[in-house]
Amino acid sequence: MVSNRRIPNAFIFAGDAGVGKQLFALELAKTVLCRNLQSGEACDKCAACSRAVKFAALPPHDSEHKDEYKKVFWSEHSDVGRIVPYKNSILVDAIRDLTEQANLTPYEGKARFFLIENAEKLSAGQGEAANALLKTLEEPPATTHLFLLTSRADSLLQTILSRCQMIRFAPIAAEEIEKYLQATKKVSPVEAKLISRLSRGSLGNALSLNLDVYKTQREMMLNVLDAITVSKDRARLLKIAEEMNEAKLKDEYEQRLEVLENLIHDVWTLKLGATDLINADLEPKLARFAENTDSRRAQTWLAEIETLREQFAVNINRKIATDALFLKMANA
Repeated sequence: MVSNRRIPNAFIFAGDAGVGKQLFALELAKTVLCRNLQSGEACDKCAACSRAVKFAALPPHDSEHKDEYKKVFWSEHSDVGRIVPYKNSILVDAIRDLTEQANLTPYEGKARFFLIENAEKLSAGQGEAANALLKTLEEPPATTHLFLLTSRADSLLQTILSRCQMIRFAPIAAEEIEKYLQATKKVSPVEAKLISRLSRGSLGNALSLNLDVYKTQREMMLNVLDAITVSKDRARLLKIAEEMNEAKLKDEYEQRLEVLENLIHDVWTLKLGATDLINADLEPKLARFAENTDSRRAQTWLAEIETLREQFAVNINRKIATDALFLKMANA
């Protein structure tokens, strides 16, 4: 598309958060704006390449700064902008500003590029932002390119989907993330392997993961599995449930459940005779848990945790629900 200068006016880049959708969109924009293309790719050295990817820090998501989210956020290049959701929705005024800007002649490049982040939030509320965008998608100016970035393409209106060309981004292989971390970050091979498998194919997740916090959470969840499979200590389970629901750990509750699921997955993997573990650094300890359970129980544990997650949609007493979860797991 780039070599033939036939880049569509509207793209949907769909894939999990942190797999490079925004980076790819900016790279594509640079191939048009670059002043010194190298074999059809942006040089990354000229002023246009440099300025196209430089955005100021976003303002806080509070009422005082809401008006700033009603406009396009521009990079240092006057032909590259982005629309960013305010809290849980993309504001209709932001899309109206995009529409106005999209109809202007490019200031310094050959075209203008607009990234709409978390595009699934166009449909929030009454979907006014999504409807406002349709006019531009129906009759896009020849010099305007829109990139709708989303992790939930199925949430977009069918009328939007039908007017855009979709490119799906697959998760990044754990081995690739592991190599990147070792090459660019000061992490040991063991830590790089653990982070890469926890990232679920997202480099963004890998770079933002606090391994010390994860290991603290993991230690508590290891105690849960030990109390269920080895010590058979129900009183200990209830004490851990109480600790999980303390005010200081309230915001980590669902993260700890996810850590528990990862550990159970590893135990199940070992029980099935495989060795591709998320928490490979704990294989001896996890093997001990596997020796004291069976595949059916592991499957039941995961099902019970998912049932609890579904109950979060209603107002439940988490302490009582956690007590019930752990006791059901122990009795499975």
